Amino acid sequence: MDKLKIRGGRSLKGEVLISGAKNAALPEMCAALLTAEPVHLHNVPRLHDVATMRKLLANMGVQTETHGERGGMSFVAPDSLTPEAPYELVKTMRASVLALGPLLARFGRAKVSLPGGCAIGSRPVDQHIKGLQAMGAVITVENGYMHASLPAGWTRLKGARITTDMVTVTGTENFLMAAALADGETVLENAAMEPEIPDLAEMLIKMGAKITGHGTSRIVIQGVERLHGCTHDVVADRIEAGTFLCAVAATGGEALLHHARADHLGAVIDKLKDAGVTVESVAGGLKVSSNGKLKAQSFRTTEYPGFPTDMQAQFMALNLVGEGGSVVTETIFENRFMHVNEMRRLGAQISTDGRVASIEGGKRLTGAAVMATDLRASASLVIAGLVAEGETLVDRIYHLDRGYDRMEEKLRGLGADIERVSE
Repeated sequence: MDKLKIRGGRSLKGEVLISGAKNAALPEMCAALLTAEPVHLHNVPRLHDVATMRKLLANMGVQTETHGERGGMSFVAPDSLTPEAPYELVKTMRASVLALGPLLARFGRAKVSLPGGCAIGSRPVDQHIKGLQAMGAVITVENGYMHASLPAGWTRLKGARITTDMVTVTGTENFLMAAALADGETVLENAAMEPEIPDLAEMLIKMGAKITGHGTSRIVIQGVERLHGCTHDVVADRIEAGTFLCAVAATGGEALLHHARADHLGAVIDKLKDAGVTVESVAGGLKVSSNGKLKAQSFRTTEYPGFPTDMQAQFMALNLVGEGGSVVTETIFENRFMHVNEMRRLGAQISTDGRVASIEGGKRLTGAAVMATDLRASASLVIAGLVAEGETLVDRIYHLDRGYDRMEEKLRGLGADIERVSE
């Protein structure tokens, strides 16, 4: 099993290329199911989850190819494919549920296993089911599978008004794709506003969909009878960009992040500036610099455009370096402080009470063996290891590989003493 060996104490300096967003690439790969014509994506990150989604689509009968240096992938989903997503492929990746909407919309039926993914709390699919049922779908859950079909005599889903009980990113994406081929108008109320949503909508529009309001909490889709192929660039990964912003700031470095976008990271950048970090937009990306003298910042995670839960652990690592106390409140997932015990092994002084963590910053961190528990927790341990004195060994980095494209290579390019080792 691979591990990351880090020898801390080096400032990160240089330039780094931010990859395409996993959370945009995965639904956009599923969007290829909506047409029999070729779909070409560029800037697709090289990640384990992307490879899993490709296997899932290929298992259905989708023809897939990789090409070019820009993370190019092509997909052709023939009319003859099998609209099923088996447990063996779905169990490791929650995003597999994104196949449900497009399969049902185009083929009128789907069999999709209940998904797996990170163990960071309850992320039920009931909102997906309720929304698709509002469009007329007949859905049952049996033996761990969602069985979806159209009512007798129907050839298409029907447009509907869908108001979810909570903001759901993957739910919004599923409804967008399903509604694109539905009969009539679909209105999504309480829609997610994360940048990956309008990126998917723009791709669907290129395919012939009629969508307005994407990027707001109310999206309107006028269904069309068919969609065609397209070429689309996956938007840059704002969470990878935020992770590198925190890593550079924590080590007192300076770097240029190519493709990073300030308009996608407003809440994070505001907190970084409050902490004493300099972040500025430049041509083609973001420039970040820090003298290492930081002030710890309290924050509360919430839906976009608030502070993202996917940046909570990384900013907590930054708070270990900053002077003073801070309080972090996690409102999205109930089990997302699993990195805290591992940070304590490095010398962090953190106490938790339910969804609230209190951190005493400015304390000496020393290297130790730690274990990643989920995707973003693993990134936070890497940041802490870059700051800690001595050697840190991060185990179970398969979590990291699910969401970061060659992270150790990019960090080495910035001057970090980090290597992947196998045991």
